Amino acid sequence: MIATLGLAALMAVPATASVRRIIAVGDLHGDFAAWRDIARAAGLVDTDGNWAGKDTVLVQTGDAVDRGPDSRKIVEELMRLQHEAQFAGGQLISLVGNHEAMNVTGDFRYVSAADYAAYADRESGYRRAVIYDTNQKAIAEAYHHRDPAMSGDQIKQAWLAATPLGSIEHQLAWSPKGAIGRWVVNNPAVALVDGTLFVHGGISPAYAHMPLDEINRQVSAALLVRSTDPKSIINDPLGPLWYRGLAAPNGEGGAPDDTAPPEPPVADQLTALLLDFGAQRIVIAHTPSLSGIVISDGGRLARIDTGISNVYGGRLSYLEIANGTPTAHSAERSSQRP
Repeated sequence: MIATLGLAALMAVPATASVRRIIAVGDLHGDFAAWRDIARAAGLVDTDGNWAGKDTVLVQTGDAVDRGPDSRKIVEELMRLQHEAQFAGGQLISLVGNHEAMNVTGDFRYVSAADYAAYADRESGYRRAVIYDTNQKAIAEAYHHRDPAMSGDQIKQAWLAATPLGSIEHQLAWSPKGAIGRWVVNNPAVALVDGTLFVHGGISPAYAHMPLDEINRQVSAALLVRSTDPKSIINDPLGPLWYRGLAAPNGEGGAPDDTAPPEPPVADQLTALLLDFGAQRIVIAHTPSLSGIVISDGGRLARIDTGISNVYGGRLSYLEIANGTPTAHSAERSSQRP
């Protein structure tokens, strides 16, 4: 069953906190076994997957889902651990990544077949048949628009292939009113924890002067209406979910296209944005570094997407911040694969 949340739990996670030990984990992309290996290595969960981190703050920086087979398992565990951490005096902050936003807004390009299957139940076949029968005319018109020669049976078989069992339940769960969608809508896109700024993609100069709470408000509002506007904060290449300018090689900022003016050098961007947000450093994910976590610019920037998921074959890793010092850690990949 999909985990459900009460009204109090659905309120936005606080974007600021003051703690002693922080653990940050980057893109998991549907690899539950890798997540468990990291969580155990960092002392966050016990052998049964229950919260063992005491007053630790865990920040999962988004893109927990898509590509791999176990997105649902990861999300539901994060939802459960969020409650368990709170009761133990800790905190779990799950940031919105571009892939969480894609699922909420109906972009399922990277949902795996195994992930769809995880949502299927005994009524899935019946539910799918009812939807087809109810919308048969509209479905036929859509397919005929692409290929007028398709027969009725060809259209039905094509639609069934494009609508695997579990996909309807997946869409319902990820809608802004669904059990998972509601959770994502109320998660922050940016969090400031004890002087460290966390965001999935990065903070570009275009958003560096926007208050943290306003960034989170705009992201939540865009998710709630499932915005597909390319200028929306959740789709903007310069927005916090997609920006890669801080992770560009050779310290050069990355413009979204060849016609846009180049961004300032990374060192200059860091100086400005950390001053604007009152932070000492920024931790980003989104752009993989398969060789491991990269801490640069005198500790002001940490890149923690190391291609953790088995679909990338990168290193299992987590960042620990204790007493204001960031340290990169690696974890062993267990032999138990999905």
